[in-house]
Amino acid sequence: MSSRLSDYDFALPDAQIAQAPLAARDASRLMTVSRATGARAHRRFTELPELLMPGDLLVLNDARVIPARLLGQKAGTGGRVELLVVRPAASTTLTSAALGGAPESLDWICLGQASKGLKPAQRLTFAGGLEAEVLEALGGGEYRVRFSAPSGASLASLLEAAGRLPLPPYITREPDAADAERYQTVYARASGAVAAPTAGLHFTEALFSALEARGVRRAHVTLDVGPGTFLPVREDDLDKHHMHPERYTVPEATAREVNAARAEGRRVVAVGTTVARTLESATDPRTGRLREGPGETTLFIRPGFTFRQVDVLLTNFHLPRSTLVVLVSALLGRERTLDVYAEAVREGYRFFSYGDAMLVSE
Repeated sequence: MSSRLSDYDFALPDAQIAQAPLAARDASRLMTVSRATGARAHRRFTELPELLMPGDLLVLNDARVIPARLLGQKAGTGGRVELLVVRPAASTTLTSAALGGAPESLDWICLGQASKGLKPAQRLTFAGGLEAEVLEALGGGEYRVRFSAPSGASLASLLEAAGRLPLPPYITREPDAADAERYQTVYARASGAVAAPTAGLHFTEALFSALEARGVRRAHVTLDVGPGTFLPVREDDLDKHHMHPERYTVPEATAREVNAARAEGRRVVAVGTTVARTLESATDPRTGRLREGPGETTLFIRPGFTFRQVDVLLTNFHLPRSTLVVLVSALLGRERTLDVYAEAVREGYRFFSYGDAMLVSE
């Protein structure tokens, strides 16, 4: 078990970082990998129903990406400013209700960058009459910012008017009209994420119908995906890395479904690393049962971690030296993960948000 990020590195040609989605959501490739034997096969995502078993419980993250990227100016100087609206500064769950509340005094944690930096007390202006004041520099590019807006306007409506879809920095183009649909899952519901739960981007309603006919059950959680999913890890010593906090909610019905599956010996299939982290974070350490309700997680899943809820992981191919590759290694083992990734590179798989997928099973 390595605690060095450099031990999770591999060669990835830039050309294999997908810059745009395929014409059809479910047209992506799917590599299957066995945890027990290391056996793998190259399939298509449309074959997923035959790869799962009747009674399997598919758990998906229904977070919806908000247009959280704001481009504006410093009041007075006109210097360029960019903010990424991440989460409310108060300890409340990030939901549509939070986005719509009290627009005259909204304190949020944002990632910020600007010409000559940002300082407390600086005033910022954005399109549509949205204004902000920098209250505090928190380090690591994070700031506590207070938004203000014309009377009666909610932050949600102003973000829709002034914000941009926050595509990850590895996609080296500006978002277009197609991204507004394709960088959301077809089941996205709860607004609040700044990055998509990308393993879910492959699903279509037709595929869900085929899964239902196969006898695969479905449940949802919400984890508001934060910038930690794409920001580079600065420390090579993984013991020094701290995950950005992310808020989640486990509905009562989902807790009931997962606990029933565990009790009956049916498999729990986590669609994406965000679902895996939510399920493991919401597990009662005494009983092993999944707890319903809201929470906040900074869980960093690394080799040596004991999974208590996740039997099968469906995930995209991630970037070198990322916490996501480390998480996959906790399930597959580091050497096997790097071997699988080397094969994915040789076979021309597409990586990251708009890329192909991998199914890790027993």
